[in-house]
Amino acid sequence: MSIPQTGGGPIESVAQLAEYLEAGCKPKDAWRIGTEHEKFGYDKATLKPIPYAGERSVLAVLQGLRQRYGWAPIFEGEHIIGLEKDGANVSLEPGGQLELSGAPLETIHQTCDEVNEHLREVRSVADEIGVGFIGLGAAPVWAHDEMPVMPKGRYRLMTDYMDRVGTMGKTMMYRTCTVQVNLDFSSEADMVQKLRVALALQPVATALFANSPFLDGKPNGHKSWRARVWRDLDPARTGMLPFAFEDGFGFERWVDYALDVPMYFVYRDGRYIDALGQSFRDFLAGRLPALPGEVPTLSDWADHLTTIFPEARVKKFIEMRGADGGPWRRLCALPALWVGLTYDQSALDAAWDLVKDWDAQTRDAWRVAASVQGLQAEVGGRSMQALASEVVAIARSGLKARARPGLGGMVQDERHFLHALEDSVDTGKAPADELLEHYHGDWNGDLSRIYAEFSY
Repeated sequence: MSIPQTGGGPIESVAQLAEYLEAGCKPKDAWRIGTEHEKFGYDKATLKPIPYAGERSVLAVLQGLRQRYGWAPIFEGEHIIGLEKDGANVSLEPGGQLELSGAPLETIHQTCDEVNEHLREVRSVADEIGVGFIGLGAAPVWAHDEMPVMPKGRYRLMTDYMDRVGTMGKTMMYRTCTVQVNLDFSSEADMVQKLRVALALQPVATALFANSPFLDGKPNGHKSWRARVWRDLDPARTGMLPFAFEDGFGFERWVDYALDVPMYFVYRDGRYIDALGQSFRDFLAGRLPALPGEVPTLSDWADHLTTIFPEARVKKFIEMRGADGGPWRRLCALPALWVGLTYDQSALDAAWDLVKDWDAQTRDAWRVAASVQGLQAEVGGRSMQALASEVVAIARSGLKARARPGLGGMVQDERHFLHALEDSVDTGKAPADELLEHYHGDWNGDLSRIYAEFSY
């Protein structure tokens, strides 16, 4: 979840909202890669989730990172709710999931170095206090009532609202983790093509990264329960966005969509003001019940954009949101997949050719099938494994064409970061399939084994 935005004067016209998005356009040589990944912390002695404060806690991890590695604290009131350093942030999800929002970097080599350094720092602090971290798409054993609640006003408001608009919002907040990548665009037309490819192929990412087959201590019938959760959260702010494929789609149409998404809050003077279900259109007219007579600032608009949760979304960049949190190799593979697909024009065109004839029903069918069956899914007589093979091959060609070397030139490009996905395509197995094999095999139904064998 995002840290509150700052800056930006009052919004004087609706045109400024599209201009805000358009300001994200960058020339290709300025495109960057921003990777975000979340992980569950647990007490090694009890295998229970760690609380916010205490000897073995989220706060203890944050303080350790701050004191040992020079991260600067981010406060909400008297509580530390995040850290920042060198363009990166460490933040807290509602149930204490620890998230790294990485700095904007030029290559996946740098991204993977950042991931490695972060996990090394976290492990060095966590080991000393008896805490472990595990990368999964959903908490495999813990019940909702066992999850801690982080001291963030945004989350309190969202928790109160979730049951009004769906059945799985609180599950998403407290018991799921993801890995995401943020990518740039050069123009409105480039944004449109990238977003359409992102939305259409997000189910492929869901299948390749599926890693949440357990809930409440047993198999849940899905390869990606996290993806299932998102299908029944809040239809006003989630989904596959069929309007993005209509003629004339662009920044202004995204603004129209975002304005119709009900608000959560307004952030003022260090606190979150309840605006649940209220209209940003009313806010623009000075008629917001939460702040009568006030008009929003650009930072309010930026905050509102962070409360929209489709499978891919537009801010000043495009955010890919379809993958479960997972093991180390997958944290580097996710940006490799999307950079390969979208940062080389020939690859992007090939990816668009693959999906341009799909209708909304086909895209939705892939989304559902990916959640349930992962790489074993089939839609219209076509297998997900075969589709994923084509997609990964296109990404591989894109990374080859980018030709970004690493290790001082010893590695010629970024293609090796796709190896984990190529293994999945070859075997038809995502992480969820491996977990289920263990559960039904050598673990003999004992899910406590997952912590020792799959933690970072």
